[in-house]
This record gives sequence, C-alpha cells and structure tokens, in this order.
Amino acid sequence: MEEQQIEILASSLLIQENQREVGDGGQPSESSSVTLTVVLSSLVALCASFVAGYAVGYTSPSQSAIMNDLGLSSAEYSVFGSILTIGGLLGAAWSGKIADLAGRKGALWVTSTLCIVGWLAIIFSEGAWSLDIGRLSLGFGLGLGCYVAPVYVAEITPKDIRGGFTSFYQLATGCGSSIAYLFGSFVNWRVLALLGAFPCLVQILGLFLIPESPRWLAKVGREKEFEAALQRLRGQNADIFQEATEIKDYTENLKRISKDGIFHLFQKKYAWALTVGIGLMALQQFGGLNGYAFYMSSIFDSAGFPSSVGYVAVAIIQPMMGIVSVILMDKSGRRPLVMVSAAGMCLGSFLTGVSFYVQDHNQSNEVTPAMVFIGVMVFLGSYSLGMGVIPWIILSEIFPINIKGSAGSLASMVSWIGAWFVSYSFNFLFEWSSAGVFFIYSSICCFGFIFVAKMVPETKGRTLEEIQASVTHTALH
Repeated sequence: MEEQQIEILASSLLIQENQREVGDGGQPSESSSVTLTVVLSSLVALCASFVAGYAVGYTSPSQSAIMNDLGLSSAEYSVFGSILTIGGLLGAAWSGKIADLAGRKGALWVTSTLCIVGWLAIIFSEGAWSLDIGRLSLGFGLGLGCYVAPVYVAEITPKDIRGGFTSFYQLATGCGSSIAYLFGSFVNWRVLALLGAFPCLVQILGLFLIPESPRWLAKVGREKEFEAALQRLRGQNADIFQEATEIKDYTENLKRISKDGIFHLFQKKYAWALTVGIGLMALQQFGGLNGYAFYMSSIFDSAGFPSSVGYVAVAIIQPMMGIVSVILMDKSGRRPLVMVSAAGMCLGSFLTGVSFYVQDHNQSNEVTPAMVFIGVMVFLGSYSLGMGVIPWIILSEIFPINIKGSAGSLASMVSWIGAWFVSYSFNFLFEWSSAGVFFIYSSICCFGFIFVAKMVPETKGRTLEEIQASVTHTALH
C-alpha cells in the first residue's frame, strides 16, 4: 500500500513537470533570479568547504616545523594528520541527525564551533596529545559541514542556478587547500592554524544574517517561517505561490505515507537513490584523492620532481578547474561533467603509474619527473572539475526530505571511510609497487566512468521534488 501511494505521488509530480514543460511554454515553477540573500547565504554556508580544503592542505607544508618544534616522531605526526578522517567519520555519522534536529543553520553553527575549538587546540599545543584532540575536533566539524553545506545551498537556490551555486563547494575547497599550501611556505605553523580559524568566525557571524532552509522549515511544520524564508530568498516582489505549494504538498504527502529513520532506508523505493549516492561517494574517495593530497611530497620526491614547484602548480590548477566547473555545471549538466572528470582521473593515474613503471625498470629515468607531474596535474585538475563536488551535489538532490538526514549520513560515512582507507593504505601500496598503486586507482576511476554512465541521473534544471519523484518512480519499476 505504501509503495502504491509513493507511486501515485511520484507520477503526479512527473505529470505536473511535463505539463509545465508543454503547456506553460517551459516557464519554470520558481524564480531563477539571483538575489543578494541567496548569494550571501551560499557564501556563508560554503565557508565550511573552504575550511575543509584548508585543513587537508595544512599538514603538508607544516610537517617539518611542527615535528621540530614539538619533537614529534614520524609516527606521531602521521597520527596527527590521519586522525582528521576519524573525526570526519564520526561527524558524518551524526551529520544527518544533527541537520534534521537542529536545522541546516543549527548544524552549521555546530560545524563552526567545533572547527574553532580544533584550530585553537592546535594553535596552543605543546605536545602530540593536544594536537590530536584539535585535529579530531576539526575533523568532526568537517564531517558534519561537508554534508550540510551543499544540502543547505541546494535547498535554498532556484533550480536553474542550483548546480552552479553548489559547485562553489569544490571551488571553495580547492581555494582552501591552495591557500594553505601557499601560506604554509612562509608563515609559522601556529599562525597558519590561526588563519584557518578566521573563516569559521566569519561563518558564525554570517549565520546571524541568513535564513533557515525553507524545505527544512516545511518538514518540521513551521509554515509561517517557511513562507517568510522562501520570500526572503526569492525577493520581496517575487511570486512564490507555486513553488511554496509544491514544496508543502510534497513534504506533507511524504510525512503521511513514509517514515523517517535509518531503518526505513533499505526499501525498494529508495534502492536506486541509495545506490547512486553511496556509489558516487565510494568512487570519489577510492579513486585515490587522499593518496595524492596527503602524500604529494612523497610522490614528487620519489619521481625526482621538486615538490615546491608541484605545490604551486596544484595551487593554481585546482581553483582554475573549480571555476570551469561552476561555469559548466548548469550548462552541460552534472552527468556529462562527472563522466569527463572520472575519465580524466583515470588518465592521470594511468600516466603516473606508467611513469613509475618506467622508473622502476630503468628504461628512461629522464622522462619520469615530467610524466609524474603531468599525471598528478591531470588527476587533480579532473577531480576539481567534477568528481570533487558533483557527488555532494547529487547527494543533496536525490534523497526525499524524510530520509535525507539518515541517507546523507550513511553516504557521508562511506566517503570518510574511503578517505581514511586510502590515506592509511597509500604508503603500504606505494612501497609494494610505486606503479601498481596508481594502476589500481586508474582502474577504479574507469569503473566510476561506467557507473556514472549507467546509473547516475541528470538533475540539471529540475526542482528537488521533481528529481526525488523521478528517482523513486524509477526504483519502483
């Protein structure tokens, strides 16, 4: 009976979508104009993305200074660097529940607070223990923020510009890591940590100025606040009647016919959405990102390429490709862009693997540094183009509001588990075979290309309710 009701709801929304396209001359159901409130709200939310990139980039340029100042061994510093992923896993596990109970803004408050506590613990550290506590707190905040920031942006932006705005997630992340690499080369590690706390403070102040997600307000029954927030986001003179009606009707119907919670996820009607969301999160991490990001110095040094030049090149290429992603997101669509990204990552890892294979067999050591550099740039540039942000965008789009918290937590946990596994296993695999580890990453990225081509739906230019109805409708058949 419940599946029949879900089927009727999905079919009704799909019919409404087709009627608008055919009968209304293609007029959108919501305003696509960009208001100052939408821009400000998105920037405040995406401070969390900037901090995530900064935190990942922090450990590499500060490694020698921290180890010398605090007398840490390589093993102790490795714990400090990798414990971020443990905190991220814990934050991801709680992200959906916090976002559902406290709201999207409330979750961002928690994110900022935990990150500030983490940076302060690092700044005032005098030993390994306080460093690890700070890094763990930072990771918990980022595990929460990496989920809730794109969800908030997706829920407040009009459908015609949603992809471009949510793709700023990767641009902010890339800028964060780039700034950490650049500043880390000439400022003290404590000052570098202090700079990391600044965007967290900006986010806390900005949260006073932005509205809560209208879709979350509708879900919890705060109707007056829902309409006020939506009107504020679309502009005081905008007609929000149709969009508000669609959101309320869909949310109320879901509450009547479907239950919340992690134990209600594993049903036929959610199978496709879960497969797509979890699959993208797994491919995003198991494709080798943290192997490159955490151990870039080792990769370049082993190939005989100067790591300082590599850092500068990465600091340039990541924001550039992030900008390209923002421009193309709502033009080319999510699916083609992530397919190109996966193909580029496959090529980049393959080139890196071939270069180390040539080096290991003493066939042409002269070409190895250049080939490794090209391979790393192709991989990281391709990642920034699509795979870095689009899985998070699609994750924020495909799950209905009643399971968004629990499904998002599950998918985010998969991402952080992958991040931990790749960062932990890279050194072992690199010692086993400097070429083989990159061939493994290349194979996973190749599989990712096929997975996206076969499984991932296009979500460009559709409301969240239409996307979710379409995914549910497909799963029931």
